[in-house]
Amino acid sequence: MNTLDVEGRQIALDKDGYLLRLDDWSAAVAAALAEREGLVLLASHWEILDLLRAFHDEFQLSPATRPLIKYVALKLGPEKGNSLHLNHLFQGTPAKLAAKLAGLPKPSNCL
Repeated sequence: MNTLDVEGRQIALDKDGYLLRLDDWSAAVAAALAEREGLVLLASHWEILDLLRAFHDEFQLSPATRPLIKYVALKLGPEKGNSLHLNHLFQGTPAKLAAKLAGLPKPSNCL
């Protein structure tokens, strides 16, 4: 089993690096996951991660890229809800990487 050490706790991950338990997520866990991906989380990342967690709370799923873009555009406006902005923030894989960093399951239709 894959684990992540965060603040002295061992956080269980699946084979792709996603949290096995949603309850294990915290800002420190997100930062540690981001570091593994070579990212430093900025305010612009946190804005999307918080939105993704709200999406998951509302719909009980992690959105694929198109629904993610539409949801971000609806909530934050078209300047942030577009593929260019989200791809830039999340290394070209916004649905997968943002879900991972937000502590959510891998979107079901992402390879």
